[in-house]
Amino acid sequence: MSTVADLPQIAECSVDGCSYNTEHACHAGAITIGGASSASCATFIPLSVKGGLDKVVAEVGACHRSDCSHNSHLECGAASVRIGAGPDNVSHPGCLTFESR
Repeated sequence: MSTVADLPQIAECSVDGCSYNTEHACHAGAITIGGASSASCATFIPLSVKGGLDKVVAEVGACHRSDCSHNSHLECGAASVRIGAGPDNVSHPGCLTFESR
């Protein structure tokens, strides 16, 4: 990864309860992947008000999961990322592209 233009896009987000999700597309400027026990979308916000930028499809701005095979220097190197239900299906959506090293 060499520039911001190289950041992977969010190919799909199936988390309807997120304010940034419109028709399975994430419209945050960028998301952060975090989580202590599982890779989760740390940008998730469950509000009834829709947020984000209409003409933007989010990218992965940062990944805190250094145990992911796509992670290099805390940046995601996957071609694209899918976000969906996390392991607990309640608190935070998961990064479905996560692959343990």
